[in-house]
Amino acid sequence: METEQTNLSLIRPEIPSGYLNIMGYIDESEVNGPGCRAVIWVQGCPRECPGCFNPDSWTFEINQLVTVDSLVEQILSKPQNTGVTFSGGEPFWQAPALADLARKLKAAGLNVMSFSGFTLKQLQSESAPPGSQELLAQLDILIDGPFVETLAINSPDSPVSSRNQKVRVFNPAFADKISWASDQIEVHILKDGNRIVTGYQGWLELT
Repeated sequence: METEQTNLSLIRPEIPSGYLNIMGYIDESEVNGPGCRAVIWVQGCPRECPGCFNPDSWTFEINQLVTVDSLVEQILSKPQNTGVTFSGGEPFWQAPALADLARKLKAAGLNVMSFSGFTLKQLQSESAPPGSQELLAQLDILIDGPFVETLAINSPDSPVSSRNQKVRVFNPAFADKISWASDQIEVHILKDGNRIVTGYQGWLELT
């Protein structure tokens, strides 16, 4: 982990405090977690796993810089949203800002879920990315572990994509809610005319 952090310090641009570098964002998704929720795909992941659904998210170069407060406002402006999901990219490389976002949304009554290529044990260790403990403390659900192509499940009924991944339910209220419409595809049309396609196997496609 220390070597990975050292290498990352050479390729990660400085992100201003209170900002997130994101790859994509949608409101009112029903295929990325329980209920209707906003989804934030963060930018940056050094793993480059074979078969990754979002290879465009690997680079740490600045894509879209957005403020935490603007995301709070956007998410809460959609009354259908009951929660938010962090995906990527690797959310825990931007843990401090996501923890701040999560705190503000939870104070408004929303739930928070995150994917991570790290295992829970790694995130709980001293060598975890900065802010990992703070973000973990805000999560209702964590799906942890890297995608391993040789262990791929390829089933729309599974909340995880490969057999090594685990669903960690930190909030007992969600113990019986680990199912969602992951066998469906959503197409979201953005204001600039671009489309985000998301759904089965959790991929994000920008067109």
